[in-house]
Amino acid sequence: MTKIDFKNWLDSFLNFEKLPAKDIFWLDTIEWLCGKFNNPQESAPCVHVAGSKGKGSVSRMVSSILTASGKKTGLYTSPHIKDFYERVSINGALMDKALYESCALELQKKVDALKNGALPSNRQITWFELVTVYAFLCFRAAKTDANVFEVGLGGRLDATNIVRPKIAVINTIELEHTEFLGDTLEKIAAEKAGIIKENTPVLCAEPTSPGVRAAFEEAARKKYASLYFADELCDALEYSYEKSSQGQNAAAANDSGRESARYFMNVEMRSPLFSRPLKARLSLLGKVQAHNAFLAAAAVRLAFPEISEDTIERGLEAATLPARFQTIALASDRGAPNKRGLLVLDGAHTVNSIAGTMETFNALFSDDARTKRLLFACAADKDVVHIAPLFKGKDGRSLFEKITITKLNSAKQSDPQKAAAAFKEAGLECDLNEDYEAAILSAVEAAKRDGAVLLATGSFYLAAEILSNDEVSRATLPTPFPPAFRRKLKSRS
Repeated sequence: MTKIDFKNWLDSFLNFEKLPAKDIFWLDTIEWLCGKFNNPQESAPCVHVAGSKGKGSVSRMVSSILTASGKKTGLYTSPHIKDFYERVSINGALMDKALYESCALELQKKVDALKNGALPSNRQITWFELVTVYAFLCFRAAKTDANVFEVGLGGRLDATNIVRPKIAVINTIELEHTEFLGDTLEKIAAEKAGIIKENTPVLCAEPTSPGVRAAFEEAARKKYASLYFADELCDALEYSYEKSSQGQNAAAANDSGRESARYFMNVEMRSPLFSRPLKARLSLLGKVQAHNAFLAAAAVRLAFPEISEDTIERGLEAATLPARFQTIALASDRGAPNKRGLLVLDGAHTVNSIAGTMETFNALFSDDARTKRLLFACAADKDVVHIAPLFKGKDGRSLFEKITITKLNSAKQSDPQKAAAAFKEAGLECDLNEDYEAAILSAVEAAKRDGAVLLATGSFYLAAEILSNDEVSRATLPTPFPPAFRRKLKSRS
């Protein structure tokens, strides 16, 4: 069954990612489906990762560490950026095409053979449930040694929540998907805490409020689960940015073979979990990635204590992820690297995540003489009223010489007029171009021509369109580097 045929078949089912709807979350359907396939989700030990932000990065880091230890490691994440198969990978790479196709055919044949009314409560099967079962089937067929599953939405009723992990990991909680998860941090935390299992350790990022901490403590108490908080385990965490010679780190290359990360971040972490300070040179950038690295390292140490500290460091260094402050230099006739155009891609789409993106952007480029430009698009349900002011400096003025607002492709609902109105209300002048393909090409070509730094953010769907665009791909060159500097995040005696 080809990828196109499989995707067309999947698209005949209810897809929350394209058309969000209430009352379509439950676990009995996927439990029933997995039972029909002899429970493939139980084929290997696993790690389960939830959170409002950073769960994709932590999942990739944990997977990379397990791979570095010699384990054949499956990774299930969402959404994909360029290729649907990215959602289901092994050892950081796509699997053999024949395996993808055979598992797709196995899924399609059995599901199509089900009689109407056979499903629990006569419910519809959803797109995400089917893709999740598909991941289980792929990993079983590949005979993985360990798997990492990223939660799709929430946790308690997410389709991935039928796994029984060696450890559950819950990253930072913030207000997101409030229509489906609740309108307070505490309600959202309770939904995320739904992945906590009986007598299974759970590691949580530093809670964003006392109520969030209490929600995790209550859920862990009811499940007799050992509960760990990152802020209580971490004694110190430091990071610094570094410039590097071109091509020095092959792990910085993305899946197209085009090296896209020339900025690196040196991280040092101290914890009672480790016999010595752990040090790693990351391709993933920003304060939040330093915290994600600690969360991943701590999770592996708690769940797989046999994995050495050297291996944890190697695994963190090998971890890459597209559209997480990914830098791509643009070709131009300008000779000096600091005069060439630069494209920065980041899929941040919440208030806190975009605030983190801007913190990293300002740290790297505040002293860069090149002009700064912004290309922004987001889903219709995002909090653009509070996102827009994040693109202003402390003096209240725009950090960007030019701002372009566009829409997302048809795969995701967006409201560019609402976004443009929010930017203007925040005192930011912007252009609105609802032809996203034209907006992307125009912004990239202008940055290439003028030697500007172009930040494209607001959605992974925007990043996917940019990375899939052949014109953008042909416009890339090796990336220049900023001066190195060090910033301390946290230090406790």
